[in-house]
Amino acid sequence: MKWFRRQEKHDEAEELEAIEVGAAARVAEEAIDEAAEVEPDQLEEAEVESEEVFEEEDQETVSWFARLKKGLTKSRENIVGKISTLLTMHGKIDEELWDEMEAILIQADLGIHSTTRVIDSVRESVERERISDVEQVMGLLKKELTRILKTEAPQTLDHTSERRIYLIVGVNGTGKTTTIAKLARSFAKEKQSVLLGAADTFRAAAVEQLDIWAKRMGVDIVKHERGADPAAVVYDAIHAASARRIDVLLIDTAGRLHTYVNLMEELKKIKRIAEREKGDADLQTLLVIDATTGQNGIAQARLFHEALEVDGIVLTKLDGTAKGGIILAIHDELAIPIRYIGVGEGMDDLKDFSADEFIEALIGS
Repeated sequence: MKWFRRQEKHDEAEELEAIEVGAAARVAEEAIDEAAEVEPDQLEEAEVESEEVFEEEDQETVSWFARLKKGLTKSRENIVGKISTLLTMHGKIDEELWDEMEAILIQADLGIHSTTRVIDSVRESVERERISDVEQVMGLLKKELTRILKTEAPQTLDHTSERRIYLIVGVNGTGKTTTIAKLARSFAKEKQSVLLGAADTFRAAAVEQLDIWAKRMGVDIVKHERGADPAAVVYDAIHAASARRIDVLLIDTAGRLHTYVNLMEELKKIKRIAEREKGDADLQTLLVIDATTGQNGIAQARLFHEALEVDGIVLTKLDGTAKGGIILAIHDELAIPIRYIGVGEGMDDLKDFSADEFIEALIGS
């Protein structure tokens, strides 16, 4: 009976993976940012309102961990709340307990593959240590989730290089442009010089939007007219950064073209140009994913990684989802480090990712 159950799960996983990849390709083809329909004047007015909100939030003394914990409230209730209730009501460790825990983790978007590995590992620990107290299961679960998030690769980017170039990629609507603004602010607060490159020349108002953010952040921008060759913008931005000895160059890239294939070919071209022209700068490719897209976000990560060899993930809008397990699924299935996470609209709500901090905020002691 157990063999049949596992075989069914294996078949379901393969079918789900095929569906996810297809869905992600459609998202890459069809995603349309609402900003495309916004006139520059209207866009600037909206950004002024946002800036006022950000200034108010800067005055708050709430710690990052407190904001992280608050942002993960929905995910914590969906994972910890349900598992704690399950352990309390069930009272014993048996096959039914493992099945119900498995269902909870899958619903939290941990993914079938990762969930199976987590449950199997926790079960092995219970059997090896001859644990009979259900309350100890939560501790083992926390330990296993932390292990998944910790790899030999550094979880934060190397900020010690004299000059750095970040290619920011991702489908429209994930918060890519806002993420660039938040990163620019973060680097500027560290007294580093920052330059923006507006290489998303296909989406209406994309260049104007980034230009407005540049003015708000007090940093320079390299831009061309709408419809210009994105690779030409990248070339000019890199040489401008080199000539001025800029510490950090953040390049916005296209998130939608006529077809998924065209999008990836354009991004590959941009990366080739960046690799060729970067000189002594360190080049990193960061993929921005909207956490609320769940398993579709994992499929997007897989497709972008296959095309571009992504160096890290920026996961946005964690405060808007109950499926924070996507972090573990991305890390476990694709072995791509999570570099930054966003848990709010404030300019200081995007921070370096810490596995220990994330697990503590999600599950607690």
